[in-house]
Amino acid sequence: MNLVDAVVPASDIERIDATSLPTPGRPSTEFDLSASVASGEDPLDRSIHAGIASALGGFSPMSVGEAWLDWASHLAVSPARRLELIKSAWSEQAHLLGAACHIANRDDDNAPCNRALLQDNRFRSPEWRQWPFAFYAEALIAAEHWWKEATSKVHGPSPHHLALLDFLGRQVLDLASPSNFVATNPVVINKTVAEGGVNLVRGTINFWTDMQRAFRRERSDEAKAFAPGKIVAVTKGAVVKRTALAEIIQYSPTTSKVRPEPVVIVPAWIMKYYILDLSPENSLIRHLVDEGFTVFVISWKNPGRDDRDIGFDDYRRLGVLPALSAALSTTGAKRAHLTGYCVGGTLAAVTAAAMARDLDDRLQSLTLLAAQTDFHEAGELKLFIDESQLAAIEDIMWERGVFEANQMARTFNLLRSNDLIWSRIVHHYLMGEPEKLNDIAAWSTDATRLPYRMHNEYLRKFYLTNDLAEGRFTVDGRSIALQDIRAPIFAVGTEWDHVAPWRSVYKIHNVTDTEVTFALTNGGHNQGIISPPTRKDRHYRLATTGATERRHDPEAWFARTHDNDGSWWPAWFEWLGARSSPFVAPPALGRLDVDLAPLDPAPGVYVLN
Repeated sequence: MNLVDAVVPASDIERIDATSLPTPGRPSTEFDLSASVASGEDPLDRSIHAGIASALGGFSPMSVGEAWLDWASHLAVSPARRLELIKSAWSEQAHLLGAACHIANRDDDNAPCNRALLQDNRFRSPEWRQWPFAFYAEALIAAEHWWKEATSKVHGPSPHHLALLDFLGRQVLDLASPSNFVATNPVVINKTVAEGGVNLVRGTINFWTDMQRAFRRERSDEAKAFAPGKIVAVTKGAVVKRTALAEIIQYSPTTSKVRPEPVVIVPAWIMKYYILDLSPENSLIRHLVDEGFTVFVISWKNPGRDDRDIGFDDYRRLGVLPALSAALSTTGAKRAHLTGYCVGGTLAAVTAAAMARDLDDRLQSLTLLAAQTDFHEAGELKLFIDESQLAAIEDIMWERGVFEANQMARTFNLLRSNDLIWSRIVHHYLMGEPEKLNDIAAWSTDATRLPYRMHNEYLRKFYLTNDLAEGRFTVDGRSIALQDIRAPIFAVGTEWDHVAPWRSVYKIHNVTDTEVTFALTNGGHNQGIISPPTRKDRHYRLATTGATERRHDPEAWFARTHDNDGSWWPAWFEWLGARSSPFVAPPALGRLDVDLAPLDPAPGVYVLN
């Protein structure tokens, strides 16, 4: 059964946009998928490859072996570098001996957290200052330092191979951390003694409950409590258009006057759209509406096996373009503020460039939230992108038709395994504590699937070959250029983003010739964007570079800007307002005469699947 049939009532089928999804076997774009696999590859071979990759969590053993051989062979013919690494190992051992003496003398100046990374909170409790636990932690940190040095400054290997080995080594060391075991974690030991082991009983129950839920592919009761339309995604509005891939939601005004130009938001389809409409106090959409903007957002369909041939450009044709048309038809405005988040921002940039190429001037501005347009240095996700690794991912998806939500979650969790994997294991299983989820943590468990064709196109065209930034990306058979965009751009990067590093997001300066206002906020990929004014732990930097002004590199830009306390949201609202027309009476919800009648109340039906 196709997902459209599964989630859309039969009475609403005739109200779906006539533009349909690609049929199986018919490419939706000019991308030739056959170029991504070896000619004449046998289905049996692909099935075997898919099984191997699945068993290894999506990693290609060939890719890892190639990286190790590249590193080891170059290190083997670099005696001077080997000598340096031997000296480094001796130095770390000497440090450990000195640390052992200080720890035995209870010298707090040598706490293990002093040498840990700023974001590493494993050893910051006072209990970790005691012997022998402080020594265990010091030994792990020494090993981390040495491995980091061993996988850097080796002449010859590709940077990608070195980064991959560094990443894999960190995963092994994170697994072996003394904080992960009852006998070597003093905090867990103290709790176990105090509770007579009851915490371990609770942890065992938590573990088996989680395993059962994982087998049934169910979310936890705590996560399911944050139900869209009840606790989150409660901003009032209605679905005014539905295509086979997207629902277009228009939100009801809360002010007596609104800006004429609507704000059209393109969320990522890697997760559900309501990251931007969480609980009311954390809802970017609600704050936009309260500031007097008419807001439209795309809620993407969660694809299934039958949707394997949906391509990247289908998200533009069946999502962004219908959303722009609906917003302008409903409001009567000539132009709209287009806003994209994560991969939705990349799609928004592609759409803006294609519109500029075609002399379509319906964009008043373009906002990119944690979105990349130049993928040359795209962060740790690039570790998973080489030919061998892509072949492994493609083989898995070839059998299933989609990239499963749990696979995507595991990939992102590995990028921050200390915070997202091991700290949860310690808290939930060793300490026996219940999970305490907030709205954004619950949203992160509500993942979606990715179509086979789109996922392959995205990884190859953007991450692997960087076609968009280098002028080779095509829309409707013709190339587009980001330099054609003339609408002013507001771009947001976040300091701790492991998905779209801020220096990568900053490259929008280098690939466009228009005015760019760039904001850098603290927080990660999600927490930095969800930054309501009520939060007092936020700060940001902001600067505008004119279309004809000299572009600075990220470090120079950082040095020239100053820190502002608070959320970046009010600065963006002010930026949008300055590029909007005077206030007018708000439009109606939908518009009957152009087939934009309200279909369902927000958040619609696609988000519930």
